Order: sequence, then structure tokens, then C-alpha cells
Amino acid sequence: MKHQFIRVLAVDILDGFSLRVHFDNGTVREINLEPILYGELYEPLRNHDFFRQVTVDEEVGTIVWPNGADFDPDLLYAWDEHIDAFAAQMHKVEQSQDR
Repeated sequence: MKHQFIRVLAVDILDGFSLRVHFDNGTVREINLEPILYGELYEPLRNHDFFRQVTVDEEVGTIVWPNGADFDPDLLYAWDEHIDAFAAQMHKVEQSQDR
């Protein structure tokens, strides 16, 4: 993935596990995170109350949660291009932890 140095400026919480992410170049994307909420870091986000605690860390320019979960802003920006591969990887992580 080519890094574009995109930064997140704001985030709106939508229904389910979706967010509307506002980027510093004026782009706004709606992103459904549910397919990747697996593993030690992301599984806690399946709790709706916890998921809604998302904020923007202005220093690093991305979305974060109190447990340290975050996403590279370039990944968020190109979400549709990478979600299938990322979701497959997260399912592998979950399966290896279940063993």
C-alpha cells in the first residue's frame, strides 16, 4: 500500500459498527469495521458502548479507542481496496487464538 500521509480530522459514529471518517483532503468515507473486529486488540470493539468511545488522536491523525486500538489513516482512506484481505487476515488471527 502506498502511503499518502492522509490524516483523519473527524469521525462520526453511524449505525452498527460503521463510522463516517473525515480526512484532511476533504474526502469523507463511510467505513464498516465489523468484518475485522477480531483478535485481542479489535474484539473489544464489538461492544457497542466501547465502540462508541472512538476519538480522533490529533497527534497521529487517526481514530483510536481507549484500549489502544487504532487504524492507519491510509488504510481507512483506501478501505474498500483492502477490506477483504484485512478481514481474511483478522479471521486467521482469530482462528490461531482459538487453538
